[in-house]
Amino acid sequence: MSSQHWPILLSDGELELRPLRLRDRIKWNRVRNQNRDWLGQWEATLPLVPSGPSATIGQPQLPSFFSMVRTCNREARHGRSYSFVIWRGGELIGQITMGGVIYGALRGAHIGYWIARDYANRGFTTQAVELVTSFGFSQLGLHRIEINIRPENAPSRRVAEKAGYILEGSRARYLHIDGQWRDHVTFVKENASIE
Repeated sequence: MSSQHWPILLSDGELELRPLRLRDRIKWNRVRNQNRDWLGQWEATLPLVPSGPSATIGQPQLPSFFSMVRTCNREARHGRSYSFVIWRGGELIGQITMGGVIYGALRGAHIGYWIARDYANRGFTTQAVELVTSFGFSQLGLHRIEINIRPENAPSRRVAEKAGYILEGSRARYLHIDGQWRDHVTFVKENASIE
């Protein structure tokens, strides 16, 4: 399913979620650099892959900002992943992505997010999760959305719970985070309007 209406703006009056733009580079880099230690332990990393079509030669590199913006927009136009920057007023305070969008019999996706330390524990991440969840259910007709969280990340667990997600179970060594394969717990919300 392609998303012909990208870019999409989601808002609840206090927060605005919109696609990352090239002109956001300075603000995005500043927030990321200011929060490097705060976010580092929860950040996805790229594992070394010894063989196969995606074998890594040397240390894997994250994409440049410009490459990231192009990839996010391409994925959204093709309906596979929707990445939004979280704005409060004129301040960039975080980012949220609904990725892994699959249609057909599954009709599901997963959500990942980060928030700047100065805006944590103030309800903004929960608001962003609720906005993206509503978009996934009402606009994309998804049946199921997951949030996968490291078990020790209590604030993120509270976000999922406050947004109405239910703990479903655990996944051993699920994602490569902060340089290692890490266990995660899975929270799920289902769209009650789809049978």
